[in-house]
Amino acid sequence: MLVDSHCHLDRLNLEQCGGSLAAALDGARADGISHMLCVCISAENRQAVLDIARGNHGVWASAGVHPSDVGDEVVSVETLLSWCDHPKVVALGETGLDYHYTVERVKEQKESFINHLTAGAALDLPIIVHTREAREDTIELIRAHGSTESAGVLHCFTESWEMAKQALDLNYYISISGIVTFRNADELRQVAKKVPADRLLVETDSPYLAPVPYRGKSNQPRYVRAVAEFVAELRGVTLEELAGQTTDNFFRLFKRAQRLPQ
Repeated sequence: MLVDSHCHLDRLNLEQCGGSLAAALDGARADGISHMLCVCISAENRQAVLDIARGNHGVWASAGVHPSDVGDEVVSVETLLSWCDHPKVVALGETGLDYHYTVERVKEQKESFINHLTAGAALDLPIIVHTREAREDTIELIRAHGSTESAGVLHCFTESWEMAKQALDLNYYISISGIVTFRNADELRQVAKKVPADRLLVETDSPYLAPVPYRGKSNQPRYVRAVAEFVAELRGVTLEELAGQTTDNFFRLFKRAQRLPQ
């Protein structure tokens, strides 16, 4: 049993996934991916994400605003609290800081990130963190405003071991995507080897970043198996061991999510 801990099911290229969302989910389940977290990025797609989770067993939702979607009017703590008032919502985010694409909105990004961290602490919900070219600020804001009890995850991790270690010290998890299979990902592969077994997650971030051997295709949840196989080989464990550990980690972090009976 595997979990795709981060995917965007509302954005899948359904033509490449069997023609429908149901076919994409069936394909994932056929490959042993029994649970998925469909991640929200904005107020505009929040309802679509929640509807997908509500309509499908083994699929959960998050609620939040991606740093690249932060506008002049920053989402408030009160709004975030209201967005989480559904049992299928198991996390806040994705939120965080992106200084690569949207550096002109640093102030607004920080305010939004702080509001997500504050709401997560109030609700005992984990935070899904996107971070790019903002290592110091990301850790500083988590340390100042986040909870070490509910904590969260640095998703689609591509940063240094030093940053990973700082996040781990704050009780965060590290999620590895298909980027780990890319030819130029040597530093990330070293991180994937070092993350403690009880803090490791795997994800697709589909429809983006399809892993080898699916490069060039639109990503989908079933490809998390390729990520898990690669990481298992890196760490010198079996796929079954890695799948069991990352699944246990998912349900430990996202406490609202419930395992389906096997």
